[in-house]
Amino acid sequence: MNHDVLKKAIWEIPPHGSELPPREAFVLSKEMVEFRAKKNVIMVTFANHAFEDFVLTWVRHLTDVGVTNLLIGAMDRKILEELFWKGVPVFDMGSEMNPADVGWGTPVFHKMGREKVFLVNAIMAMGFEVLFCDTDMVWMKNPLPYMERYPDADVLVSSDAVIATVTDESLEDWRRSYAALNIGIFHWRPTEAAKEFARAWQIQLEDEKIWDQNGFNELIQNGTREAVDPDNDRGLFYAFDRTLKVGILPVSMFCSGHTYFVQHLYKQLGLDVYAVHTTFQFAGTEGKRHRLREAKLFFDRPEYYQGKRRFIAFDASIPKELLTGGNHSVETHFALVNYQMKRVREALAVAYVLNRTLVMPEMWCRNDRLWFGHPGILHDTKTPQPFLCPMDHVFEASFYVRIVSNMLKNMPEEEFGPAIDFREYSFLENPRVPQEIKTSRLSIRLCSRGKDCSSEVSQGAIELPINMTDTQLRDEFSRHKDVKILDFSTMQNVFGGFVDKDKALKFRRRLQKYTGIWCCLESLERGHIYYDFFWDEKPGWKPLPPTRPENDHPPFD
Repeated sequence: MNHDVLKKAIWEIPPHGSELPPREAFVLSKEMVEFRAKKNVIMVTFANHAFEDFVLTWVRHLTDVGVTNLLIGAMDRKILEELFWKGVPVFDMGSEMNPADVGWGTPVFHKMGREKVFLVNAIMAMGFEVLFCDTDMVWMKNPLPYMERYPDADVLVSSDAVIATVTDESLEDWRRSYAALNIGIFHWRPTEAAKEFARAWQIQLEDEKIWDQNGFNELIQNGTREAVDPDNDRGLFYAFDRTLKVGILPVSMFCSGHTYFVQHLYKQLGLDVYAVHTTFQFAGTEGKRHRLREAKLFFDRPEYYQGKRRFIAFDASIPKELLTGGNHSVETHFALVNYQMKRVREALAVAYVLNRTLVMPEMWCRNDRLWFGHPGILHDTKTPQPFLCPMDHVFEASFYVRIVSNMLKNMPEEEFGPAIDFREYSFLENPRVPQEIKTSRLSIRLCSRGKDCSSEVSQGAIELPINMTDTQLRDEFSRHKDVKILDFSTMQNVFGGFVDKDKALKFRRRLQKYTGIWCCLESLERGHIYYDFFWDEKPGWKPLPPTRPENDHPPFD
């Protein structure tokens, strides 16, 4: 099959009037890989249509740092066609997969993992090195020169370790790195040892009950690990019955969701980041998008930043004693988070009333969140106290109902009232937001009841009385509907409640779907504690885990 129709520069859109090539033209071949490869290396990821925006973000970051030797595997017809028309080099994996999102751990999720193994085997059989990556990660620096530092390695792989064993750009010390290896990022050289390992991995995964990553780690553990060169130890070790030379990529530079979004390890060590993988998060696909958005690393469509939306922002100043006073404990953590949640509650009410998009504030935490009992901050990590915590640490309804998704999905208006749109805390700092939005801003300051407030605009600001009802807010801001950003100096005592009790009830129901959990106290069957947007209305509220199964649910009236 002649592939000349696909031999175009990345982002080169097919000319107007072009036709989609036949399906056969997209079949992965040596010729296709050879055209894209550089120094015999190809970078590969794959996805179905639900992850198209992740793919475009992945490709954009790589081309921004000068990497063009890449290919995307399409798992359904829809993403294949859309990537082709956008000028992204794509091949057909023949998966015929459903284009919808798939949940972690589902049979379809595991099927995707096995597809990865097939591709690794196929590309190495063609004689190419392959840097294989998941789509839920981004590249911030060209990784290929780093891989070239270790020409003797058969496989270089990332890790789920949250503790760095090195403080420079070296490979992790495999003797002290105990966490699972993470196959979201791994580089393969087509050596006989690597090919044999990949074949064994593929045979192992004929058992559909085995998760690809667990299988990879199990095979790596076969036999005793030994240094490849004890006299000149560069971080490589023998694995797989002493046949495979493996290196663990440094977790401070090839970052997990914990070392990047929680510890900010690279900053503390003064290192440059190569990659960010959105692991260690609690809100599914939407949570991954949101984390990358918070870090200004996600490339959304232009309408996400533009359009007719109007915004609300506020200064979320936090008393110093809540951030650093007393010991770091569950109690001081909840005191800090509850203070912030109360302000967010009022901000959501104002956004709800005015039909505006809320720019979420930064959220600060004193305790980490994980899936298991822990002492608040994992021992030997460099997690700051307090730390800027991702939104999914707080706003997620339970282990099973994910709140970042809840805040985005349509809930019936007759039960929950109108949807409340929101953006990440860094939104207005994002260079993709047009200047005409950033400069259309009205500052709002509060004045006490009984004091004359100036509601006339003066030097871009107005004063409003505290505790305004929904009808008063609507009346006041009807004069400023063309202003893009209403910037409140505080959210304390801005909102005085709903005149219409039915609206109040619907709003309350909506917010009760938004709260999450902190996890978890050690040595308890149910050690998680539910956040509660209305904690301050419950006398004697304390951060305690549920004591009985019937009490183990998100808070509601």
